[in-house]
Amino acid sequence: MIYEMRPAMIKVWADDGEAGYLARLKDRGSTFAYLPKTPQRRAVSVTMPVRLQSWDAATSLTPIFEMNLPEGALRERLRLAFAKATGSFDDYDLLSIVGRSQVGRLRYTGEEDQLDENVPFQSVDEILANRRGGDLFRYLLEKFAAVSGISGVQPKVLVRDESAFHVSDSKQRLSQSYRGATHIVKFWEPNEFPQLAANEYFCLRAAERCGLEAPPYRLADDGMALVIDRFDLRVDGTYRGFEDFCVLNARRTDEKYRGSYETSVMKRFQQFANSPHVFADLEKLFTLIALNCALRNGDAHLKNFGIVYDDVLGEARLAPVYDLVTTTVYLPNDRIALTLNGAALWPSAKELRRLGETRMSGTPAQIRQILERISDALAQTAEELRSYAVEHTKAAEIAQRMLLEWETGRQHSLGT
Repeated sequence: MIYEMRPAMIKVWADDGEAGYLARLKDRGSTFAYLPKTPQRRAVSVTMPVRLQSWDAATSLTPIFEMNLPEGALRERLRLAFAKATGSFDDYDLLSIVGRSQVGRLRYTGEEDQLDENVPFQSVDEILANRRGGDLFRYLLEKFAAVSGISGVQPKVLVRDESAFHVSDSKQRLSQSYRGATHIVKFWEPNEFPQLAANEYFCLRAAERCGLEAPPYRLADDGMALVIDRFDLRVDGTYRGFEDFCVLNARRTDEKYRGSYETSVMKRFQQFANSPHVFADLEKLFTLIALNCALRNGDAHLKNFGIVYDDVLGEARLAPVYDLVTTTVYLPNDRIALTLNGAALWPSAKELRRLGETRMSGTPAQIRQILERISDALAQTAEELRSYAVEHTKAAEIAQRMLLEWETGRQHSLGT
């Protein structure tokens, strides 16, 4: 795919309506201005209310526009295709390519264009059965790179599955007129992070056993891909709002490891929750932080927590969990992504109890029950992981390392 010119302005859409225009600002920055008479309910972010004054970024894009930009292999593939025509490639160029298909309620088009997602069809069953053998990685990148507005260093693409439009179990599925993506497919080069899909699959299993919400997810037969249903897609083909904690903290993607769990996550959530369910969600947020510590997930940064909402002016809830991985099986000296109690070290059970009591306002008994529930969830999931390793011998080594890391996490961070 070759792109022939750099975009002059980008039209920004929110909830299928025109919200404003994004343009370059000087050499490195960008500026966004709302259209006249744009209603407040069409604000592009909970952090950017409709106003007459423009929203400017001295460098690159404001966090909400940068939020879904691909990283890693997906970004590199698009850079190679685009730079051939222009000789340059930056975040503004990248947004103009992937902007028509994004996670959340925002879309981006050329200044004269109308909204049109039109993501190609792809059978999820084919991916799960890996009928393309070793070509899956290359095939998915080539077919879906330009319609995958989703962040992350590891390759992931947005696809539209035919089965999502069928009537099943007496439940009405999406209309055939829907043209957007229905699933997220995550896949990895086997020599870089072996069994990473299975790693995330079992971490998500543990999260569900802790009482946390996760979108439906399935592991490919050979463990090479993880397919996840979009949690921002409604049955009528419209989208819920989604914003990660980089956006809520007014930080760029390259600042995703800057901040603390106390302030940048728990306090910031309370600031934007605007919901009668805030205390229940705070308990889930604390549970998720503690689970990440027990799993030894050193990548629980600001972009791996988020909020979802149906109305930008209404209540926001904690987003379903995503991107849970035991990172220390690949990086033995990995540490927590954000600071806790002033340090970027795996916290003790005492430090986690203090976090729950001060930031969640939980009683000592409540916090103890949460940590015990996480420990029980890990123990149950460990049995499932052992059985998987017996049936999938290629996963045995990574599974054994995961089990050892989980046991360390349980003893040190949960006190069990």
